[in-house]
Amino acid sequence: MATLLVNTGRAVITNRIKGSGTEPNYVAWGTGAGTTGATDTTLFTESSSATTLGTRTTGTSTQQTTTTTNDTYQVIGTMTSNATQTITNAGLFDAVSSGNLFIKGDFTGIPLASGDAIQFTFKASFS
Repeated sequence: MATLLVNTGRAVITNRIKGSGTEPNYVAWGTGAGTTGATDTTLFTESSSATTLGTRTTGTSTQQTTTTTNDTYQVIGTMTSNATQTITNAGLFDAVSSGNLFIKGDFTGIPLASGDAIQFTFKASFS
């Protein structure tokens, strides 16, 4: 299992520092198998079986303190399934569709029935 700030996520950060780009606060989930790698640009089989519009939901972003004040960017978002499926990976993007992958994580499958939800918490710590 791995959770990474992927290469395209680094580009999102430098774009934001320069005053361009969009905040990466769109949460998505996937059903495919694989291990997250730094060069990933998509999820493993992004699932559109969610009750939100499209395949992604807008998370709530905050600054958190891990080691020093405000050194961590955090996004929390909840997705609700509209079908029976097993979720195996999730990520943050800078757009509601397509866009750049910022953070991606893979994990042991979580089986869902229609109406079940998962709350994801993503953290990028700069400590």
